[in-house]
Amino acid sequence: MKLLANIGQLATCRADGGQGDIHVISDAAIAWDEQGTLRWVGAERQLPPEYRGIERVDAHRLLVIPGLVDCHTHLAFAGWRADEFEQRLAGRSYLEIAQAGGGILSTVRQTRGATEQELMQRGLEFLENMLALGITTVECKSGYGLEEGTELKLLRVYRRLAQEQPVRIVSTFLGAHVIPPEFRDNRDGYVDLLVNRMIPAVARQELARCCDAFVEESAFTIDEGRRILRAGQAAGLAPKLHADQLTSGGGAELAAEVGAWSADHLECISERGIAAIAAAGVVAVSLPLASIYLNQPPMPARRLIDAGAAVAIATDFNPGSAPSYHLPLAMTLACTLHHMRPAEALKGATIYAARAVGMEGSVGSLEAGKAADFAMIDAPDVNHWLYHFRANACLMTSIRGKQYWSADHGAGQPA
Repeated sequence: MKLLANIGQLATCRADGGQGDIHVISDAAIAWDEQGTLRWVGAERQLPPEYRGIERVDAHRLLVIPGLVDCHTHLAFAGWRADEFEQRLAGRSYLEIAQAGGGILSTVRQTRGATEQELMQRGLEFLENMLALGITTVECKSGYGLEEGTELKLLRVYRRLAQEQPVRIVSTFLGAHVIPPEFRDNRDGYVDLLVNRMIPAVARQELARCCDAFVEESAFTIDEGRRILRAGQAAGLAPKLHADQLTSGGGAELAAEVGAWSADHLECISERGIAAIAAAGVVAVSLPLASIYLNQPPMPARRLIDAGAAVAIATDFNPGSAPSYHLPLAMTLACTLHHMRPAEALKGATIYAARAVGMEGSVGSLEAGKAADFAMIDAPDVNHWLYHFRANACLMTSIRGKQYWSADHGAGQPA
């Protein structure tokens, strides 16, 4: 057993209450067992006698939060797209670049040529840096293969990453990212390939928990998305959507119809879409880094929250529209762009993000019976942390009660 004590403020981030209810406990402590499961959480003055003599770690009166959950990334890819960044700054739109052969298809070409080991090594480096930021769970999408061999390769990389490093991985199959060039004149043929070969192969090999589809003018139609997601559900894969990012095409309504775990982006969501996902309990995932990089108006998070929807915050880490895995930066941007309060952003990157990937039963909040995944932040409270942005305010990250990162010693084996 171990005890983290002398916590100045503990943000427990339980699911109950509204977007801004993070259930802060002052002068707090948490205790966990050898299996890394939390056994007690509360004010230190109320610490039960059986926990008073166990090994103690000092939190130095700092802020402690649940391990952050990045519920939308495209972690495995080859190459970068800095040239497109310059083109967008010069006035070309995302759609114009994509129609000229850039965008997602540019990364597809590079990723198809990368080896599994090359992708694995990049993934390990990314995850080590994310761990240092306090991120303990990451959703990882495929989608840069767009043919069976490479899509399965990407998902195998995620399975290996889950086995070879401590950050929790939730894998998502995104074969329905865009139509690959070899099927440009045969859309139905590619959808058939997804439904009849790729989804069954992913399910048979147990390579993913979720199936995602990009429903957008430049990607898949509502009818195509519905067919793909229903096939995924039939194979045991939970539905998720890229929806209403560049145009208002009814993606949010489709997410509600199929009971998706989340609808992500939503910069162009309609009022009908807002009502639909709020009523259906679909998590709305905001990706403010993508809004900044694409110079788009952000998701109307305030309207979604007011309608009763849960809003999660994620990075959308990818080489084109969001080339950063800095989730705390995305949280600060959620405050400035969305007018969310810091507590609302933290709940969006913890328990609501965990719900978006089906992990809310084990991570995303600090409660007895859940995993002892937590981060110690060099700030007195959540407001100060997200207001005073720094390269990294995280001093220590623990997963299952084991310290895998500290500002003093870096990443490594658990202490």
